[in-house]
Amino acid sequence: MKFKNTSRAVLVAILLPFVFMVAEGVVLIRSSLMQYQALENDHLFADVLARGGSIAANEILAELVATRIYVNNPDEATKASMKERRSALDSERAHFNASIPPIGTLDLGLQSQLSDLRLAYSRIIATRSAVDQGYYGKDGNPVHIYGQAGLKQLGLVESLSSRIHDPVLLRKSNELMSILLTYYGERLIGSLGQRYFDRADFSPMSHGQLVQGEMMLGNGMDRLRFQSSSSVVREILVYRAQPDEVWADTLTQAMVSGALRPDKTIRDKWLGIQNERLDFLRQKIDSVTDDIHVTGQKLSMRSHIHMTVVLALSSGLVLLVALIAVLAVRGVRLVARVTEERELLVNELRNAAQTDLLTGLYNRRGFEAAALALLTQAEYGSRWISVVLFDLDHFKKINDAHGHDAGDIVLKQVARIARENFRSFDLLVRHGGEEFMALLPDSMPEDAATVAERVRLAIEAADIELPSGELLRVTASFGCAGRANATSNRNFDDLVKRADLALYAAKASGRNCVVAGPVVPTASSHEGRRNAADST
Repeated sequence: MKFKNTSRAVLVAILLPFVFMVAEGVVLIRSSLMQYQALENDHLFADVLARGGSIAANEILAELVATRIYVNNPDEATKASMKERRSALDSERAHFNASIPPIGTLDLGLQSQLSDLRLAYSRIIATRSAVDQGYYGKDGNPVHIYGQAGLKQLGLVESLSSRIHDPVLLRKSNELMSILLTYYGERLIGSLGQRYFDRADFSPMSHGQLVQGEMMLGNGMDRLRFQSSSSVVREILVYRAQPDEVWADTLTQAMVSGALRPDKTIRDKWLGIQNERLDFLRQKIDSVTDDIHVTGQKLSMRSHIHMTVVLALSSGLVLLVALIAVLAVRGVRLVARVTEERELLVNELRNAAQTDLLTGLYNRRGFEAAALALLTQAEYGSRWISVVLFDLDHFKKINDAHGHDAGDIVLKQVARIARENFRSFDLLVRHGGEEFMALLPDSMPEDAATVAERVRLAIEAADIELPSGELLRVTASFGCAGRANATSNRNFDDLVKRADLALYAAKASGRNCVVAGPVVPTASSHEGRRNAADST
């Protein structure tokens, strides 16, 4: 139990700081992984924004213009130009669809916008089929269909830009969206304004689209003014503040209100300003798009560096776990070994204090503790307990004739013979010198005498070999005494005295015999027995 408590204390001392360290490491790694995922998502959204904005501002409107030119002038050249624009739009759409996140990871709003965008593109596909089959006559105007697809594309791009976490990329995406709205509005105004001046197919629907273009232009310009800290935006605002730009805007507002009368001179100047404005905005769109691509690449590089750091931290944490585990195991083993050695030492000291070093039997101190426990236990299982006291006959002569080393050998062999012939549950002790004593629970004096006789015969028959090779035989005298094992009669000393008197009687009877339950002699007789024993 002490070892278990010590082991637990060592494990707690080693593992408690480690647990806190692991918890901090897990939090750090989790935070790093989340940051890595956010950077990767921003890199993905950067490509989506750049590609989606290009589709809305360039590919859709380019196909619209090529389609209208083919409808008005159907020949091989215009047909080839229209097919080239269709192929460019389809290619960009395929790349855009491949770059957007899986639809399952998007919220319901984005999923709905994607569905609307697919529906708008399906209408473009239907329009292409109608144009190819000649259902669109001269001056056919599919601008509404392409315009709706462009607006859906811009709306999706703006919604995706709100998912960006990096502040720099978010600012640049907002700049791109503002320029795209401005550019898209200018494209609509330029296309419809030309038809207004030419008085060609300018229907009420066309006027409504012109109003829509003006609103998109105003929205884009308002957003640009709000982001005037950007150098690109400042260039656009300075450009739009030039006198010719202001004049063109005034003319557009008059066109929207219907107060402008078509004039060829005004038309050419206004269309020239519009075309220059579109070229300028297209350059800025390309510049911001390239900047977003570069920023996305930097984010990707940062995310990979971040991931490398995370992997390094994870590897370090794993190595630390392994090191601490090894140290913990070694620490527990060291504590186990130290504890085991301490317990062995304590047991050795305890045995040395309770055991006779020569014979390996109990000494008197150990015998008293064991006898008390045995007597207490015997109260519940036996009504009798006996003591056998015996010592070797003429042992002094053996020491005198062969030396004390030979006497020690005799004592060891006699102790061994006694252990082998007493019962396994009998308590055996070296009582002093050449005298031994055994406590026999659950035994009457007659039973004790029977056991003692077996031991006596075994001692008498044993050949004890001395270091010189000489064989020596010895005998022993036995005295037995017993009493009822009652709680009211627990005077163990009295029982030993009675066994001592029986041993004296055995010696007085000629030695090498067993005497049980003698009559208690007088005090002078007891003193004479001691004198006789001392003389031997």
